[in-house]
Amino acid sequence: MKDKNLDLFDPVIASAMDPDYSPTASTRGPDFAFAFNDSNFSDRVLKIEIMSDPPETRPDLDGSLSLADWARHRKRRREDIKNKTDLCHSLAALDLSLAIHPEEQDLHCDQLDADDGGCSNQDEEEVAMLEDAMSGDEDANSDDVNWDMDGSNILQVKTLHISSPILAAKSPFFYKLFSNGMLESEQRLVTLRINASEETALMELLNFMYSNTLSTNSAPALLDVLMAADKFEVASCMRYCSRLLRNLPMTPESALLYLDLPCSVLMAEAVQPLTDAAKQFLAARYKDLTKFQNEVMALPLAGVEAILASDDLQVASEDAVYDFVLKWARTHYPKLEERQEILGSRLARYIRFPLMSCRKLRKVLTCNDFNNELASKVVLEALFFKSEVPHRQRIQAADDAASSRRFVERAYKYRPVKVLEFELPRPQCVVYLDLKKDECLSLFPSGRVYSQAFHLGGQGFFLSAHCNMDQQSSFHCFGLFLGMQEKGSVSFAVDYEFAARSKPSEEFVTKYKGNYTFTGGKAVGYRNLFGISWASFMADDSQYFINDTLHLRAELTIKR
Repeated sequence: MKDKNLDLFDPVIASAMDPDYSPTASTRGPDFAFAFNDSNFSDRVLKIEIMSDPPETRPDLDGSLSLADWARHRKRRREDIKNKTDLCHSLAALDLSLAIHPEEQDLHCDQLDADDGGCSNQDEEEVAMLEDAMSGDEDANSDDVNWDMDGSNILQVKTLHISSPILAAKSPFFYKLFSNGMLESEQRLVTLRINASEETALMELLNFMYSNTLSTNSAPALLDVLMAADKFEVASCMRYCSRLLRNLPMTPESALLYLDLPCSVLMAEAVQPLTDAAKQFLAARYKDLTKFQNEVMALPLAGVEAILASDDLQVASEDAVYDFVLKWARTHYPKLEERQEILGSRLARYIRFPLMSCRKLRKVLTCNDFNNELASKVVLEALFFKSEVPHRQRIQAADDAASSRRFVERAYKYRPVKVLEFELPRPQCVVYLDLKKDECLSLFPSGRVYSQAFHLGGQGFFLSAHCNMDQQSSFHCFGLFLGMQEKGSVSFAVDYEFAARSKPSEEFVTKYKGNYTFTGGKAVGYRNLFGISWASFMADDSQYFINDTLHLRAELTIKR
């Protein structure tokens, strides 16, 4: 088999192999349900040894299993498997040393999920698969309780008639099992050993391999089948379960559970749409980070990553994202070494440092939570980006969009600004604020948008763009204002100038000059910056939108 994950009956594979293939609701693949467990259409006998579950991992049997119960049960089982890894490997070696017939190979496949952090294809107790010749008078329906050589309690033995071509076409696992040089025998017995809690999922999986459908539709049951399909490498069933789970109502609990499924190469590919849907659900639910900060603080790492990756995250500024990430990391990783590791390897990539303020970037350089090398790298990258002219910034952001979103603005409450500061010959700053045409359009009839804070003479200022009525209240117009953040009773005089780029020269043209003595919380500006109506300002032929962007500039100088 050329591809170990190939499912010859999977419509996804069929469409790739046949360009004219067009799947419909009735073409999920050939339906061989009539052949399931029918000796007339089978060349093998599958013997299923059902073992008792360890007491500490035995699920409740009241039929009311919830997703939370499922997750706790699975976690306990994975931890139990990890503790028994060495013993299982020893038993596997012992089984492999047994020879049944000289012409037959004894196969014992040990499939374990060693840990949540490991990337194996398994999540269950050890599965022993032995091939043996079955004599003609052997009881094929024995369900006697007996004890295996390792002391495990075999509760029941089930036998099924199976078709090796059907199972081999659906699963690379069975393909390798059946193509082991022994297909000439028509009396081949294949033994699978499973825990009692796996029985229902395995039967559903086997039925699916024949019929391409499942009889279950509850989330815990579908997750069990998904795990069984991952173990036996039935990619089409994993995609089918993933699609059914996506169609079920999602909750924060289920979304986090989907993100925490044990990883394997096969599972990662097959359930990617499900994990993507879980990430989108969490990002949409918690997009207002200010409103849900306490809830998000309690989320695990995978949930926080899904939220921070979103472009639609509603925050005051990227500075607020940085502050939140530090707060979350300090809460969940109190040890400095662990916190530095998780920030450097996982969380720093979601902070869009180029969109942070220069004042906050200075704090990054002195923050012990980041190692020095990483802090220097992200700050230098941010400063180089800020130093570029706007069109170069747009090009850099577009080139990097496929691999990273660190140059893409989120849904900030306060719009980013570019600031040039001068100390001599007197304190002065030049502030650039760009607004998209859609942003301006959304301001009508009485909206306003604020810029991030910038500083002059140790005091914080901001710009605010308004849609308001002109001084005679006869029509709507565009206004621009300069405000000082409320902080104590500081008072000083400032000369200011507002300008905007306009066609055809596309150079900045001064629109308003003035001076004002600021005190905390005060603002000054011009209600009709361009001296035209709102309709004229927003018209298609408006001279103030260049490539659908309004470019504004404010110069502030402290008066001596």
